Amino acid sequence: MPHYLVQTETVMEMGWRKMFDQIPQIPFADWIDIAVDWITNTFSFIFNPIRNEFGDFIEWTAKILSEIPPIIIILLVVVGAFFITGRKFGLAIFSLIGLIFVLNQGLWSEMMFTFTLVLISSLLSVLIGVPVGIIMAKSKIVESIMLPILDLMQTMPAFVYLIPAVAFFSIGMVPGVFASLIFATPPTVRFTNLAIRQVSTEIVEAAEAFGSTGFQRLFKVELPMSKTTIMAGVNQTVMLSLSMVVIASMIGAPGLGRPVLSALQRANAGPGFVAGISIVILAIIIDRFIQNIYKDK
Repeated sequence: MPHYLVQTETVMEMGWRKMFDQIPQIPFADWIDIAVDWITNTFSFIFNPIRNEFGDFIEWTAKILSEIPPIIIILLVVVGAFFITGRKFGLAIFSLIGLIFVLNQGLWSEMMFTFTLVLISSLLSVLIGVPVGIIMAKSKIVESIMLPILDLMQTMPAFVYLIPAVAFFSIGMVPGVFASLIFATPPTVRFTNLAIRQVSTEIVEAAEAFGSTGFQRLFKVELPMSKTTIMAGVNQTVMLSLSMVVIASMIGAPGLGRPVLSALQRANAGPGFVAGISIVILAIIIDRFIQNIYKDK
């Protein structure tokens, strides 16, 4: 390349840099801080009861599950796995060996806290996600508004959700549920929207011809025909909630994520690996249970 061209490009780059340096920086970070502070102070009458009452409920649920003899829970899971898979032994044997392994490693109580966190955050995600997905399927305007929001919720790093969660609810399981709720809700919303839109128009028109109302078409035609796809979204939501376990431990949420975080801080590979295997065991059991619930028999 000629020498004068290299010099010209360098001068042009310097010119562009100088021009952009003269543009004042937009105080976007300051605006976010102001907004979070305003929301925290203005709606503290909502956040404080949620933090106290809902937090107590989550801890009470986890403690109740922890006080149940592990052998009873293991037997219930194994028997449930046997029947839910059509009387096949694969999942039942895996559940038996996996849960006994978790119990043997002294992580049973932590697993119960993790299961409680995943259960509650997943239920809330489904209760919010399915209605929102239905509304999106019925309104193109709502869909056009929600799609960018869902994209933001899914692409934002999960660690970022911990900041407003701690600001609103302090530390503990409640902010963990809040962060999991934001991170895990989009799949249920998207799959519900997609499932409702994919219902055959001929079937919907036939239901209209027989004089069915909008609610009757929704609950007797569209939702039953969309069950498989919606449950696939629910499955993804549960898995994403479980993936937040380790991240939620950074803000004080108990469970299997805490020994992983402790092992990371102390560079102890063994305990961290054992806790990670326990999370995988729980994830596989939950995933297989959900898959066998919604799959076509």
